[in-house]
Amino acid sequence: MPDPGGKRKVRATPGRVESGKEASGRVILFNKPYGVLSQFTDKATEGSTRATLSDHVAVPGVYPAGRLDRDSEGLLVLTDDGALQARIANPKFKLEKTYLVQVEGAATEAQAEALRQGVTLKDGPTRAARVELIAPPDLWPRDPPVRFRKTVPDSWLSITISEGRNRQVRRMTAHVGLPCLRLVRWSVGHWTLDGIAPGTWINLAP
Repeated sequence: MPDPGGKRKVRATPGRVESGKEASGRVILFNKPYGVLSQFTDKATEGSTRATLSDHVAVPGVYPAGRLDRDSEGLLVLTDDGALQARIANPKFKLEKTYLVQVEGAATEAQAEALRQGVTLKDGPTRAARVELIAPPDLWPRDPPVRFRKTVPDSWLSITISEGRNRQVRRMTAHVGLPCLRLVRWSVGHWTLDGIAPGTWINLAP
């Protein structure tokens, strides 16, 4: 993964994606676009036209390991390995996930430090996180574009957490006064998004 620490620029350029020896089955790394549900069918609304994984991944027998909100983008791991699914999705395994987060406002080191130490949300305190202020990463344009307020600056953070509560990263940044504008999951464990275009996937041999 390009190092998002400090103020170095992050580029989403082709790179090597390591396959984990712990995976005994099929593993697919998918770059989920904004607006796509992280499930193969949309059971919530009859006749719904919302995009799902079936619009992008025509592979039988694999299922998402964990979730990524419809309004978030980035790395989603799919596998037919039930044990691997559990290790990714269950917070007790403390698998690290890194997010590139665009927020409204000029983020400060004090706000980053508060996130590092952990903040108390409605469902309890968060674990310590790795948080860095970063320069705007060289990512693909989002569709639809992010809505900005011309009078309010924006900034970017790299946030690595080892748990996965509902909309956790968004709630963490909002807690310190930085509403989230865009959220891209860059890595899950040692797997990264390098070289995977939005809406496409790669297959890792077991």
